[in-house]
Amino acid sequence: MKLLRHRQAEVHLKVSRPDGTPAARTPIQFDQTAHRFLFGCGAFDTVRMMKTKDPEKRAFLEARMEKWLGLFNYGTLPFYWGQYEPEEGRTACQETMAAAKWLTARGVTVKGHPLCWHTVCAPWLLQYSNEEILRRQLQRIQREVTAYRGVIDMWDVINEAVIMPDFDRYDNAVTRICRDRGRIGLVKEVFREAAACNPGATLLINDFNTSVSYEILLEGLLEAGVPIGAIGIQSHQHQGYWGLEKLCQVLERFSRFSLPIHFTENTLVSGDIMPAHITDLNDWQVNEWPSTPEGEARQAQEIAEMYATLFAHPLVEAITTWDFNDGCWLNAPSGVVRQDNSEKPSYRALHGLIHGAWETHTCLMTDAEGQVTLTGFLGDYTASIPGAATSFSIDQDGHAALQLSKA
Repeated sequence: MKLLRHRQAEVHLKVSRPDGTPAARTPIQFDQTAHRFLFGCGAFDTVRMMKTKDPEKRAFLEARMEKWLGLFNYGTLPFYWGQYEPEEGRTACQETMAAAKWLTARGVTVKGHPLCWHTVCAPWLLQYSNEEILRRQLQRIQREVTAYRGVIDMWDVINEAVIMPDFDRYDNAVTRICRDRGRIGLVKEVFREAAACNPGATLLINDFNTSVSYEILLEGLLEAGVPIGAIGIQSHQHQGYWGLEKLCQVLERFSRFSLPIHFTENTLVSGDIMPAHITDLNDWQVNEWPSTPEGEARQAQEIAEMYATLFAHPLVEAITTWDFNDGCWLNAPSGVVRQDNSEKPSYRALHGLIHGAWETHTCLMTDAEGQVTLTGFLGDYTASIPGAATSFSIDQDGHAALQLSKA
């Protein structure tokens, strides 16, 4: 547990009964109700849930998301420009805002993904000049960040900038302006716009490229004064688990920037591994990619080891499992539940960590003055005795007075 001390705090509490007298020599039940660490997952189904008119489908998605809430406190919602605004001026704001509010009402922190990306880009942008594309890109950021402020205060501002100017699989507006402005020039402009629209937002740069090229880009951006709030690292492992050696190397290399690190898109499959010769994961197109009992056991072991390694690292603030259920991107068996919502071993493995080993539930006896020392994981808590309780938070070592109220 010493390895996780940075995830905990020691608080000295003075507990009073509802009448104001010290709760002397009294057993107090302490239960953690929320984590400060962001245990995340893609939450795209909430948008589908808000959009569907089919009561049966809505009920199925609600059941899925209730199971989702049994694990996670942090959700990513889709803002791919080509899908969010398939026709100029016609956006998915209504259902996306409803989804975001549904999540926040349940205590979930929400992130929007992404504001600028060359893939799934709006095709109607191609009719415009580079100058006009950039203007509309910045206008788009202003529209989204302003509209969702207070509901979504975390954004992947730009996605996969390392390959952005070199992307040649098909023409798109964002690659055009990245070639025109340069990586640093474009990243600087989109971050500046997002920060101006919501100065309190957490703004991420996100990439799958964990090579030295990403490090060089980050160096240049920081030298240029770009307000990067966290470094996003994708870890789609369709071709096999990275393993501890690579994982620790990536953590060490990106820790030198002394910025928070978010593992933004993590995938571990529970079926056959994608062949190693596939360069672009999108080239692997299959009609079926079944989960297997052996694969599910492997996935559970790998996800537990990876989460434990990341949770132990002091700069890591968030981990996002990309697909909650099987059959999403690339039709992969990449979820922690199957397509029928039944739990896989990986779901139970994560639950045992997030709401087991890494969550504080304990009963402690106060002394003659009603004082007690609690060491717990950072987050929100209840303190209770029969018939009375109160809520409080643990954010750092310190002292606090708790006044119980009648239930």
